[in-house]
Amino acid sequence: MTSIAPTRSAALAALRELVGRSDADFHDGQYEAIEALVEGRRRALVVQRTGWGKSAVYFVATLLLRRQGAGPTVLVSPLLALMRDQIAAAERAGVRAVAINSTNAHAWSDVLAQLDRDEVDVLLVSPERLNNPAFREQQLPALVQRIGMLVVDEAHCISDWGHDFRPDYRRLRDLIAQMPAEVPVLATTATANSRVVADVAEQLGTGDNADVLTIRGPLARASLRLGVLRLPNSSSRLAWLLSHLDDLPGSGIIYTLTVAAAVDTARLLRERGHEVRAYTGQTDTEEREESEGMLKRNEVKALVATSALGMGFDKPDLGFVLHLGAPSSPVAYYQQVGRAGRASESADVLLLPGTEDRDIWHYFATASMPDQERAERVIAALGDAPVSTPALEAMVDIRRTPLELLLKVLDVDGAVRRVQGGWVATGEPWTYDAERYARIAAERVAEQQHMIDYEQTDGCRMEFLQRSLDDDTAVPCGRCDNCAGIWFPSEIAASATTSAAESLDRVGVPIDPRRQWPTGADRLGAPVKGRIPPAEQAGEGRALARLTDLGWGGALRELFASGAPDAAVSPQVLAACVRVLADWGWAERPVAVVAMPSRSRPLLVDSLARGIAEVGRLPYLGALAHAGGGPTGQPGGNSAFRLAGLWDRFTAEGLDVPPGPVLLVDDQADSRWTLTVAARNLRQAGATEVLPFVLALHG
Repeated sequence: MTSIAPTRSAALAALRELVGRSDADFHDGQYEAIEALVEGRRRALVVQRTGWGKSAVYFVATLLLRRQGAGPTVLVSPLLALMRDQIAAAERAGVRAVAINSTNAHAWSDVLAQLDRDEVDVLLVSPERLNNPAFREQQLPALVQRIGMLVVDEAHCISDWGHDFRPDYRRLRDLIAQMPAEVPVLATTATANSRVVADVAEQLGTGDNADVLTIRGPLARASLRLGVLRLPNSSSRLAWLLSHLDDLPGSGIIYTLTVAAAVDTARLLRERGHEVRAYTGQTDTEEREESEGMLKRNEVKALVATSALGMGFDKPDLGFVLHLGAPSSPVAYYQQVGRAGRASESADVLLLPGTEDRDIWHYFATASMPDQERAERVIAALGDAPVSTPALEAMVDIRRTPLELLLKVLDVDGAVRRVQGGWVATGEPWTYDAERYARIAAERVAEQQHMIDYEQTDGCRMEFLQRSLDDDTAVPCGRCDNCAGIWFPSEIAASATTSAAESLDRVGVPIDPRRQWPTGADRLGAPVKGRIPPAEQAGEGRALARLTDLGWGGALRELFASGAPDAAVSPQVLAACVRVLADWGWAERPVAVVAMPSRSRPLLVDSLARGIAEVGRLPYLGALAHAGGGPTGQPGGNSAFRLAGLWDRFTAEGLDVPPGPVLLVDDQADSRWTLTVAARNLRQAGATEVLPFVLALHG
């Protein structure tokens, strides 16, 4: 491909058009990267702090390449929020950008038509889209032949060692290897230490393009004022937030480690008059987009968010980032606090670590690791004929979310392949890389300790974060709490303490009843399919709390901790349960209480059922009996296997079940199939309704 070398003035004009300022100039390294891509057609890795202008590099390079007749840029981008911001930025510079993702499937044909007419300058795709069979087989080959530049944003996700490693990103190695030699490739990230930089650069460099230009700048964020405030418990952290949220500058983000914590915190703040919204991976796409807009327009004080609001969210004047609970590594923390102060002189960043942080880190770290026995089970279940994910779930006894993650890993490893209609085995030999996963697990533990070290250091906090990212330019910032003294208040208003305690003492979580039998259960010995007949369904139930809740969740986690002894229900827990029952609002009061037969905590369940019956002055009928040896299998399997292990394993024989609603008591609810089967038995024995009640709800 012949080209006319772009001049710096042409690139500068494009930059000024992009940012909307006639006096804008390149930051150190920006033009160097653009020149390497446009004139040298090189492969480049840009590691620069958030707000440096990495998107300007690929948008300006795209404009110049397109003027030379190059095809469209393909930008692999991980988050919908990032895509929306990037498309808006591109439009300001006259770059025609469109996205293909899970939310606009209806528009794909229009996008393809635009590509055919050469009306697209930048095509944004999610890494997951690269393995959509139709896209991979029908659109991607032609796109590779026409592509003008490949951009991989948030490239640390490629690396096993990155703080946010994603299996889908590993496929990009294969895509990069397919790129014609003259097509430039750019990878960008703000959060990569030396190990990740070397790993990503190695994957970028292939064939004639083995020489990868790495442009790495200082990561200091002069606008950020960092601090750490250690408080004894969730109640005191929420009370501090109630006392001082309005003191924080502008609008910002309050990060939590779990969905339940985000929802509970947002609810408490709203009830006390603060304009906030929850933002999690479970939030509807439309609501997420609306919330992002409200934060950008300063119509809310904060979004209370999980890490779902992270990479790429762009509000240049974000005034603060506060964490209720610490991320699992300084690298992940740097990435999240980088949302603040991108175009302002000052922004406040405060971490309020929690005593439960380590347990949450451990859960997420282990959940993302593939299990050898499960992996071999999946490979053995697949053959040449495509099997859908729901059908495979019913074959291998692995729940949908971990199964989908495992399939991605096996797909990238070459053992399975996604095709039209589902998944097939490739027949390629596969060996569990135990050494690799052990190394990654050890690195995760080390990262967690580094985060504890960040919390406890008496040195400069910004310098600590920079050194965690192997930035050898790090020097004391002069602004953080250790450099300049504590800048945040520590006192807590008495009224806030009361409000937080009341919020955390809130009890009662609905348990939605199962309405449909799981696919495949009839092939595993449970002769049912389709909709559960209304006359056999459970009613809506209640739990005291979720195990992940900020309030009662902590007490319940201790109660059900591994090794905790079985004991009678405490007066405090029973009193909280009575409050749930008092607020239930059922259409008709229960006429009797029945317990589930428990193998692990018979004393707890029996005493709870008896205590509820006594307080409510209801007859206690006793417990359902085990039949056929009782339930088989373990909690946590997928629905079809879980139901099959419970089917015909309980009986209401021997219980004098009166007509009317019956309260069914158990210790925990996870899949809800135990309650569903027991409710069916009680309905068949004469109960007109079954109202499940448990102490703890999972999830």
